[in-house]
Amino acid sequence: MIALPPKGDPKAWYEFLRAGLHDRESLEEFEFPAQYMFHDVPHIGHAYTTMVADAVARAHRLLGEDVFFLTGTDEHGQKVERAANKAGLSSHAFAEQVAARFRDLLPALNASNDDFIRTTEPRHHASVQALWRRVRDRGFIYKDKYEGWYCTVDEVFVPETQLVDGRCPICGNPVEKIAEESYFFKLSAFQQPLIEHYRTHPDFVTPAIRRNEMLSFLEAGLDDLSVSRTSFKWGIPVPDDPAHVMYVWFDALTNYMTAAGYGSSDLASQAKFARYWPADVHLIGKEIVRQHAIYWPAFLMAADLPLPRQIVSHGWWLMDGAKMSKSKGNVARPHEYIERFGLDALRYFVFREMVFGQDANFGDEAILTRYNADLANDFGNLVSRATTMIHRSCGGAVPAPVAALLERPEEVKLRDAVTRLIDQVCNAVPSFQLSHALRDTWEVIAETNRYIVTREPWKL
Repeated sequence: MIALPPKGDPKAWYEFLRAGLHDRESLEEFEFPAQYMFHDVPHIGHAYTTMVADAVARAHRLLGEDVFFLTGTDEHGQKVERAANKAGLSSHAFAEQVAARFRDLLPALNASNDDFIRTTEPRHHASVQALWRRVRDRGFIYKDKYEGWYCTVDEVFVPETQLVDGRCPICGNPVEKIAEESYFFKLSAFQQPLIEHYRTHPDFVTPAIRRNEMLSFLEAGLDDLSVSRTSFKWGIPVPDDPAHVMYVWFDALTNYMTAAGYGSSDLASQAKFARYWPADVHLIGKEIVRQHAIYWPAFLMAADLPLPRQIVSHGWWLMDGAKMSKSKGNVARPHEYIERFGLDALRYFVFREMVFGQDANFGDEAILTRYNADLANDFGNLVSRATTMIHRSCGGAVPAPVAALLERPEEVKLRDAVTRLIDQVCNAVPSFQLSHALRDTWEVIAETNRYIVTREPWKL
C-alpha cells in the first residue's frame, strides 16, 4: 500500500500526484482532494492529437507541400490560477511546470512540429492585444455588467436554459454564478454570417455530426459573449483597461495567428503571416468545437481577417467505458506504453483502433492484440520472409525485377493492389482517416503474404 500525503497539505498532494507515485486502487480507497489530480500530466488523449497532427504533417511534406505544424499550451484563466493556489505555487510557476510536461512529451512522440507556442509568451501578448484593438475599433466590443453561470473547468459561460441539474452540460461539473463588470463581444451580430459560412463551406467543420451540432447551436440564436473578467488576474490585460483580463478563449484561440506572425512589427513575421494564414486546419478534441467553430470565426469576422479553412475534431479515448479524466484518475500515460511497446507500435495502435471522429476504447488487451496479430504476425512475418530470402538467395541486395515475370497474372494482381494503395492513402490523409489508410495497407500486406505462400519462392 502506498503512503498517501495528509489531507490538509495541498502542496504535498500536488507533488505526490505529479510524480506519479500512486496507483488507481490506492486512490479509490481514500477520500482524497480530487482537485489536485494530474493537473499537468499529459495522457494518451493529449498525445493522440499530437500524433495525428504529426502523421498528417509528415504525409503532406512527403507529397511535396509546404507545411507549418504548430502545437503548444494555453496557460491562462481562472482554472489555472485556482489550481496553482491549491498547489501552493504562483500561477507563473505552475504554468511553467505544465508547459514543460507537454513540451517534454514531444521528443518522446518524435513529433515534427515547427513551433511550440505558449500563451504566456510576450509575442502572444502582443498578438492578442493587437486582435482585441482591431475588434474593438471596428465596434464589436463594449462594456457592460455580466451576471450568469460560468464553468471554470471548460472556461465557458453557460445559459441557464442549458444547465443540467445545475451543472455544465459539457463536462458535468458544477457551475458558478458570477456578477461583475465585463467587456462584451457582439457575438449575436454574427449568427447569420456564420450560418451562411457553414452553408457555403460544407466542410468547414468535420465530422458531419459536429457540424450539425454547431448549426443547431447557431440556429437557436447567439447571445453576446462576455470577454473579460475582473475577479482574477491570471490573464492578458485588456488594452487601455488593465483592471480587466481577457476571457481565456479570446486569448487562447489567437495562438494560431501568433505563431504565424500576427501582431508583430517585424517584416519577416509579417511575411510569414501572409504565407501561412489562413490556416488550412485546426485539429482539436470534440469537447472544444464550439469555441473553435463559433467563437473563433466570429472573432475573425469581426476583425475582418480570413477564417481557417477547416475545423477538424476527433473523438475521445475511453477507459473502462468512460472518458479519460484527470480528476477520475482513469488515464493512460503515453510514456509507459512507449517504454513497453515502442513509439511506432503505440502510433499504429491509436491510428488503427480509432475511427477518426468517433470514440474508442484504450486498453492493454486491445494493444496486445494489435501488437501480436497485426505487427508481429502479419507485418512481422512478411518482413522476416522477404529479408531472409534476399539475404539467402540474393546476396543481401534487392534484385532487379524481371519484366517478363511482372506480366504474369499473380504479379500483376499484387502490383495493381500496391498502386491502388498509394492512391487510397493519399486520399485518406486530407480527411484524417488514418484508420482507413492502415486498413488498406494491411489488406496489401495480407495479399503479399498470400502471394508468397502460394508461390513458395524458397522452393524455386
